[in-house]
Amino acid sequence: MQDQQLTCRDCAQGFAWTAGEQSFYAQKGLSAPTRCKDCRAKKKADRANAGSGSTGPREMFPITCASCGKQAEVPFQPTRSDVLCRDCFTAQRNGGTQPSAEANTNSDAADNSTLQGDE
Repeated sequence: MQDQQLTCRDCAQGFAWTAGEQSFYAQKGLSAPTRCKDCRAKKKADRANAGSGSTGPREMFPITCASCGKQAEVPFQPTRSDVLCRDCFTAQRNGGTQPSAEANTNSDAADNSTLQGDE
């Protein structure tokens, strides 16, 4: 086998595909590369970063809680009117009672009383 000159499909630059690389690709049953070494590395890095979920800050959408009436934000575009705030959602998910609108007017006091319990 002789070295071959190939053209990268991304950057259109020519690159050498050596006889040793050709032999390796043949042993593994791989087809000829279509990208140069730099573009292959960039493509691989892009794939690795795509799965990490780091696309920036989440877009938040305003809601009025269907249970307590509190204004809140959620990380999805609501399509129904029965969306809950974080406190009511957590309470419902945990099987507890949902906080009333009165209890949510002073969330710091409510949080402190919950943490301290009955002393």
